[in-house]
Amino acid sequence: MTDNNKESTTTIDHTTNLLIDKHVEYIVKLGSKKDSFEYWVTEHIRMNGMYWGLSSLYLLKSLDKLDKNEVIQWLLSCQKSNGGFGGNTLHDDHLLSTLSAVQILIQYDALDKIDINSVVNYVVKLQREDGSFVGDQWGEVDTRFSYAAIMCLSLLKSLDKINCEKAVEYILSCQNFDGGFGSIPGAESHAGQIFTCVGALSILNKIDKIDIDKLGWWLSERQLPNGGLNGRPEKSSDVCYSWWVLSALSAIDRLHWIDNDKLKSYILKCQDNETGGIADKPGDIPDVFHTFFGICGLSLMGYTFNDQIESIDPVYALGTKTLQKLGLNLPWNKNL
Repeated sequence: MTDNNKESTTTIDHTTNLLIDKHVEYIVKLGSKKDSFEYWVTEHIRMNGMYWGLSSLYLLKSLDKLDKNEVIQWLLSCQKSNGGFGGNTLHDDHLLSTLSAVQILIQYDALDKIDINSVVNYVVKLQREDGSFVGDQWGEVDTRFSYAAIMCLSLLKSLDKINCEKAVEYILSCQNFDGGFGSIPGAESHAGQIFTCVGALSILNKIDKIDIDKLGWWLSERQLPNGGLNGRPEKSSDVCYSWWVLSALSAIDRLHWIDNDKLKSYILKCQDNETGGIADKPGDIPDVFHTFFGICGLSLMGYTFNDQIESIDPVYALGTKTLQKLGLNLPWNKNL
């Protein structure tokens, strides 16, 4: 890909425009590239990849570009007897892939295709006595899993099935002196973990338990001179933090503490003007992960490109309109 301002008669300047048609085409073609190294090296996280791709299409108002019935049938083939979902048909169940499966079904208005109680019971059993959650039967603990469990149960209207008070206590025990959060108590603050902790606390109506301005300062310090964001001090910029950082800033109403226009410019420069898709950095190879989070960042900042991008909710990582249909309370969402 190129990263310059020159524009031929057949090429749109990707540094100032969102290449919507190319991104839609890029995402739709991903499932057909079964002879590529990238296809098989990500085979174990296909459920997450489907969520990223499908959600990107939703944001670009192209959800109908994938075969709904085909996606749902594949998704159902990934569910295990314990109610959880695997990353793909032949992979073990995990909390993260279970959340992605629920998010996909919600976007297709197809929760009736599963036994909701079995999914709820699967998630509930992953909570430990200290309020934390493990990701699967092997026992790894991470604040990502707290967020995934809380969000999944919230979407399924079953938060009363877990000990929410202990869940909040555990999350707060992972907060550091700088205002940020780590993966476990004592772990380094990281933007990704901050997103999960802020999201979980927002859903549980406990965002008042943290120092908003201190956290907002740490997050706003993640913007670099090139306009991009990093995940922690002394690291380079990466498009995915256009979601992790922005979503947390948006949830605590501090999105105006960074230069939105500079970040927009950075995201657009990371587009591949030949194949479509968005990369982590300008000039790198695109992937569906960064494509989704790049589009999410633009949506969060209100850059709709003449109403061609849907609004994304900063906490649930689903379309605002989709969540409204579920009747969820979204006090942090400025698009309501």
